[in-house]
Amino acid sequence: MEGSRGGPVSLDELRSQVAAGKVDTVLLAIADMEGRVQGKRLTVQHFLDEVVDHAAEGCNYLLAVDVEMETVDGYAMASWSSGYGDFEMVPDISTLRPVPWLEGTVILMADVQWADGSDVVASPRQILRRQLARLDERGWKAMAGTELEFIVVRDTYEDAWRKAYRDLEPANLYNIDYSLLGTARVEPLIRRIRNSMMGAGMPVEDSKGECNFGQHEINFHFGEALETADQHVIYKNGAKEIASQEGMALTFMAKLDEREGNSCHIHCSLGDEDGNVFAEDDQTFERFVAGQIACLREMTLMFAPQVNSYKRFAKGSFAPTTVAWGHDNRTCSLRVVGKGQARRVENRLPGADVNPYLALAAMIAAGLHGIDEQLELEDPLQGSAYDSDKPSVPGTMYEARDLFASSAVASQAFGQEVVDHYLNRARVELEAFEAAVTDWERFRGFERL
Repeated sequence: MEGSRGGPVSLDELRSQVAAGKVDTVLLAIADMEGRVQGKRLTVQHFLDEVVDHAAEGCNYLLAVDVEMETVDGYAMASWSSGYGDFEMVPDISTLRPVPWLEGTVILMADVQWADGSDVVASPRQILRRQLARLDERGWKAMAGTELEFIVVRDTYEDAWRKAYRDLEPANLYNIDYSLLGTARVEPLIRRIRNSMMGAGMPVEDSKGECNFGQHEINFHFGEALETADQHVIYKNGAKEIASQEGMALTFMAKLDEREGNSCHIHCSLGDEDGNVFAEDDQTFERFVAGQIACLREMTLMFAPQVNSYKRFAKGSFAPTTVAWGHDNRTCSLRVVGKGQARRVENRLPGADVNPYLALAAMIAAGLHGIDEQLELEDPLQGSAYDSDKPSVPGTMYEARDLFASSAVASQAFGQEVVDHYLNRARVELEAFEAAVTDWERFRGFERL
């Protein structure tokens, strides 16, 4: 049930649920370059009889298309000339969980491999796994939490499409940041999402209103980085599905309109068998944060993956514009919060359009760079980072692309094949943007130019 507390499902438990007639469908999902869940709906018997031991096939174009799912050129791993063959979706049984908002359904994530068992290195989940393996060599693990904002409208997705996304009706007509009265207006939807995620075994901490009209946020419990990324993409997809079932829609666009954008603040710390490394080792903590400062500009492409992402970086908007860190300072791109075992760094650069696997991989790579190079952490910024002389975050995807292309840290951490893959993705996005004629251009020029 949507309101009950669920959790991971073992194969034995799944077989029992099948025997009781409670489950008939398995969603086998991978995360694509946009951080979307893609995959297949399997009959549960086929999943148990064949896929558990032998994986399932998927077309390799899933990691070589644009946002519209159109085939594009420039990818080494998949093309017309290579025939767009298959890769294997290898189920990660530890991620098996119920889907309370869909009848008789469970979902699990898959790792992406070639037929010979080698990783598809451009797969976001495999990119994060590689960075987690680097931590594991040192006896560390990454702990993380993501805070996703979204905007709810009282139009369906189909109606919004037909209206060309103009004149949409926001679920709230004023700033409802922390407002219990304002959030009550849309509580039936938000409550259903909260309870559904709990039923899927994803522990929700709270929800709250935000600044833009119809803007809300639901926060989940801090956990291991791969689990956090998996839950992030399942939640994001599920929230859209539940909104659609309720005759509404919600968007995770970084910047829907000229008001506040949708953020995805990412909290991160390192753990070991004794707890939070940052709580006991100031030097490791400071070097990890120094690595974030040193690499933030060159890793921005992993935090801001769309042309639209960069419109969110606006002075006085609670979105960062400079590379700075501070203690509990929301004007900084990097905000240090918590004490003792809760000590962590919050990256405020990403918007809600971020791919969590790529963002967490970038944070780990930057942190390890700071630790390995023994970087010194500059003094925390006092006052407003908006008015400081700190370096600016990249203002366009063009700038972020060029910085990522020249990043020795990215090349060393991810491998040149991965760097080239995501540079091509940036090229595809930018060329699509350059070819588009916008409403702004029509309104500005139709009569007056």
